[in-house]
Amino acid sequence: MRYFVAVAEELHFGRAATRLHMSQPPLSRAMRQLEAEVGALLLVRSPAGVTLTPVGTVLLGEARDLLDHADRVRVRLNAAAGSTTLTVGILGDGTDQGASRLAAAFRRKHPGVDIRIRDTDLADPTCGLRAGLVDVALTRAPFDETALTVRTLRSDPVGVVLRADDPLAGRARLRPTELSERRWFQFPPGTDPVWQSYWNGGRPREGPVVRAVQECLQAVLWNGTIGLAPLGHDLPPELAVVPMPDMAPSRVVVAWNEGDGNPLIRSLVEMAPAAYGR
Repeated sequence: MRYFVAVAEELHFGRAATRLHMSQPPLSRAMRQLEAEVGALLLVRSPAGVTLTPVGTVLLGEARDLLDHADRVRVRLNAAAGSTTLTVGILGDGTDQGASRLAAAFRRKHPGVDIRIRDTDLADPTCGLRAGLVDVALTRAPFDETALTVRTLRSDPVGVVLRADDPLAGRARLRPTELSERRWFQFPPGTDPVWQSYWNGGRPREGPVVRAVQECLQAVLWNGTIGLAPLGHDLPPELAVVPMPDMAPSRVVVAWNEGDGNPLIRSLVEMAPAAYGR
């Protein structure tokens, strides 16, 4: 059923195989076997991809219901065997309203699950996923996504954070090239270079090393350092943020390790888009 749902949603055997982390031939064999068991054609195959037959469309709805029920059974069995826990990593700012709405929705659906939160600093945008410290992360991209599954929940435009008395603070917008001589805050050595490059406007910079959002803000206040931040966050009156429309937005994402079939992760991921407004 999971194989069929993947093919039916992707409408392409290659994409479905990638999603399932398997090669295409056994997936094709499984679909032919399923059609033999059902006694009807489920998929119409063509060089352009796949379309569902009327029987396939009916089975897709039933399969989704079956898989949801199977996941709920697994959660209940785990709970009966002992305390079921899910460790969620949250990067930097835990006050995001999307995270608050997701927490409330998850509690309503899984009241018996023990949720553990790991608030992580800016040195690790994966919140400890690779080290096995968390099951799932609510974080920001971009970062190295090798061996991870990442889903975008929201995109936030970014701006440069300056002291309010900075000569550039009154500008309507700025470009990274206009800030080439300024000192930008840096993350510790060993930080993901994709992550570091994004928050430095796409090129190497010099400046003080910081690990937390508050350290970033204090570096601006005390040293006149600058750096990027998502627009729309409350800042002290001594600081200003000027939009940088040439910069790609900062993506809020949910991430987990590839192949992790924990149904609690799947449930959280399915709730997340609505909680974050997508």
